[in-house]
Formats: sequence, structure tokens, C-alpha cells
Amino acid sequence: MDNRKILIADDEAYIRLLVKSALGTDYTVLAASDGEEAINVARSQKPDILLMDIMMPRLDGIGACYILKSDISTRAIPIIMVSIRSDQLDQDYSKDMGADDYITKPFSIQALLDKVKQYELATCPTAS
Repeated sequence: MDNRKILIADDEAYIRLLVKSALGTDYTVLAASDGEEAINVARSQKPDILLMDIMMPRLDGIGACYILKSDISTRAIPIIMVSIRSDQLDQDYSKDMGADDYITKPFSIQALLDKVKQYELATCPTAS
């Protein structure tokens, strides 16, 4: 992968570190600790994929997702919600606000890698 970027937006530092550890050899891993920061980083860095927690301070992940998907400059970035909330209603609401997919915490590293790979292949036809 040549310089592909992934943004992890989560207020829990250990989740950001876990994602960096799991994906850092194949991606440049960007980080944000709240929804407002996620919007700013996404707009300035244009990551290839965004992993976003729902429950964050200042602006939650659902609100940040809606804003990013409403913005022509960021709407094409696949957003995978990452949340402890496993209710189907939360998953449906996330998709209604523009999220492309959903993964629940706790997640296995393999499940995370599989989900990211799914979107990498969908957005990069030359990926192998």
C-alpha cells in the first residue's frame, strides 16, 4: 500500500493505539479524539478510510459522520462506525446518517483488518 491513510476517531487512547499497532505497517494512521477533530483531520488529510467511535466528547461520531457525508470534499471517504453499542437501531441510525459500515467493540484485530480490507478493495481497484 503506497501511503494510504486511515483515520481513527476515538476518545479512548488505547483504541487509537490498538488501531495504529494493527494497521500502522500498511497505512499512515491519523488520529482524532473527538468528532470535531475528526472533521478537521478528514478535511485536511483526506484519509482513505475513517474508523469512527459513536460516543465522543464535543461532537459525537454520528454528528461528525453526517457532517462529513454532507460535505462534497469528504463524502466519498468510507466511514466505519466503531462502537460498544450493538443495537440494530444504532447500526441503522448510523447508516441513515451516512456511515458505510459498523463494527462493535470489543472487536478482534482480524475482524478490523477484514473490514478495512473490504473497503480498501472497494475504493482502490489496483489493491491486491
